[in-house]
Amino acid sequence: ATQGRWPKKSAEVLIGLLKNAESNAEVKNLDVENLVISHIQVNRAQHQRRRTYRAHGRINPYMSSPAHVELFLSEKEVQVKKPEDTEESPKKIAGKKKGPKARLTSGATATAE
Repeated sequence: ATQGRWPKKSAEVLIGLLKNAESNAEVKNLDVENLVISHIQVNRAQHQRRRTYRAHGRINPYMSSPAHVELFLSEKEVQVKKPEDTEESPKKIAGKKKGPKARLTSGATATAE
């Protein structure tokens, strides 16, 4: 069986991006300990084209596959407990649906001939 490996280069790029985002948060006076990743997205970027020279005078494309990484950090919201109500609030009781006669008398005009 073949054994896979972690994508080391991609992980290093992502760690560098997180460190950059952390230092940006410090500059903006945000609490770094409460930051969470709220959105992350990776899209393909345009190929960068170079040439590699081969035997017998041939040239082949030598292209890299870069990516655009989008990362949003936000401060974790502190959850506040709901205060316990001592008196119950009055609940609305839904009435029956209005019939066709009630609808006619309430606003719409109808002529009976």
